[in-house]
Amino acid sequence: MKGRFSPKVVTANDLRLGDVVYLTEDDHWTRLHSEAELIEDEAHAQMRLLHGAAQRLIVVGAYLADAKAGPNGPEPTHFREDFRTRGPSNYAHGKQVDLKGASDV
Repeated sequence: MKGRFSPKVVTANDLRLGDVVYLTEDDHWTRLHSEAELIEDEAHAQMRLLHGAAQRLIVVGAYLADAKAGPNGPEPTHFREDFRTRGPSNYAHGKQVDLKGASDV
């Protein structure tokens, strides 16, 4: 018996910068998880994944990640995906610099 489908977002890595990115409803890639398209239908999720993975000149490693609806958009449900939203962990660069700058204001 197949389990119930849980909502997903399409995520990948930006080919040029390596940043974690998310596919939006209007077919753009964003660095913000909260701007991702929250997909609640399994067939639609597979179609969106194929669409994202086909953009080989923009992203690499596209996959579906579990998510849930939140007050400001989709939120990750697994610690790995939550960790990926914060960017590289070896030193402050990428998203970490952007987030630090936002909190300093």
